[in-house]
Amino acid sequence: AVIIVEIVIVLFLCIKRTQQIGLYASYGLMLAFTVYIYLIINYSDFVPCSCGGILEKLGWTEHLIFNLVFVGLAVIAIYLGRTTVFQKNNRKLFVTFFSISIVSVGSVIMLFLTSEHIIKQENNFTRRYLQHPIIEEKAIDLGANSYYFAGFENNTLYLGNHTSPLIITSIDKDLNKIDKQAIKLDQLDFNFRSITLKVFQDEFYIYDGSVPIIFKGRLPNYQAKLISLGTAYFSQLIPLGNNHFAIKTHSNKLNYQVLGLIHLDTDEVKLKNNILEKQIDGVFDIDGQLNYDAINKKIIYNYYYRNQFIVMNENLEIQNRLSTIDTIQKVHIKLTTLKDGTKKMSAPPLLVNKNMNTYQNILFNESNLMGKYESQQLWKQASVIDMYHTDRNHYIGSFYVHHRQNKKISNFLVTDTHFYALIGNELVGYRLAPTVTKQFKIE
Repeated sequence: AVIIVEIVIVLFLCIKRTQQIGLYASYGLMLAFTVYIYLIINYSDFVPCSCGGILEKLGWTEHLIFNLVFVGLAVIAIYLGRTTVFQKNNRKLFVTFFSISIVSVGSVIMLFLTSEHIIKQENNFTRRYLQHPIIEEKAIDLGANSYYFAGFENNTLYLGNHTSPLIITSIDKDLNKIDKQAIKLDQLDFNFRSITLKVFQDEFYIYDGSVPIIFKGRLPNYQAKLISLGTAYFSQLIPLGNNHFAIKTHSNKLNYQVLGLIHLDTDEVKLKNNILEKQIDGVFDIDGQLNYDAINKKIIYNYYYRNQFIVMNENLEIQNRLSTIDTIQKVHIKLTTLKDGTKKMSAPPLLVNKNMNTYQNILFNESNLMGKYESQQLWKQASVIDMYHTDRNHYIGSFYVHHRQNKKISNFLVTDTHFYALIGNELVGYRLAPTVTKQFKIE
């Protein structure tokens, strides 16, 4: 439509009888373009590529100045040619300019606000890719692909290792210094099945929900003492501080997964049965990942197989049920019942959300689904991270994390300045651009 309008304006300018109309239309359209650029520079999270042709070398600020010059030329042309066809006095000329300006400026502002509302709150699975949101700074070879992020405290990254579960690896934020220490437990006579390490507020926790057992130690001392045995079985655990934990567990009474809280000081376990919403079986269909925004004291649960995440306070009271931009509202899984009554998946499920991490009211979500108008070839070469606010239904934008040596991202962690990713044997540090960091908010 814009191209057709431009061609019509050119035709008006070529015909002497309609030149004045063409000049007014040219002024209005150029003013609209100028307002658009101003909004992009100052108010948009997303800055698209600049124009092609003779303007492709100009940045957005230079483009704004370029447009302002031609708006001025249009005003001069209209003023000099005002007596040829349109016999107008200065007052009528001012009223005409004012009216055209209001329509042009108002239209662009309305379109901008409408498009922002559609892309952020009523998205139909059209991603908006931010320009250079992460910039690779350094990559180091860890020598194995079994690492995972255990935490980030005092400008230090902490890694756990699935194959060496009692080794804690610390790396400074610039990825220069690496240190490995063995954790010593005060008791070892347990049938461990899945030991996990978590670092939080200068403390570290070693736990296995299948025992169930929790050890705690204080950095930089690598001695861990038993603080909980048999309190509650769990599949996921998040430390909240002061011997307070959020867990995901299986309710024998309801026979499906629930979230809960453990208070070790009072040896109390509280299960919350109304948070995870069952669609099929209450086990596979509500599977997901727990995350914790320690700065804003929020617990986030992101479903794996549907487009929803839940935002809660530290008491597991629901603050928001929010959606990702894909359209998968109902899980796509097929189950079969075995002779002993247990159920298992009979076909690979449709995975919606693969991995996630939260920081200062922003959910970083690795999506497994390709959006509209996206390149299938590029999806084979990179993972896509979508960003959402956790205080309201608001999609911010997306960015690619490219594969390295055909290896995909396996785990990632976000800090105030960096996006860290584990890809194959490598730990890669990317600096976050201001387009991302300006979204962080402390409540």
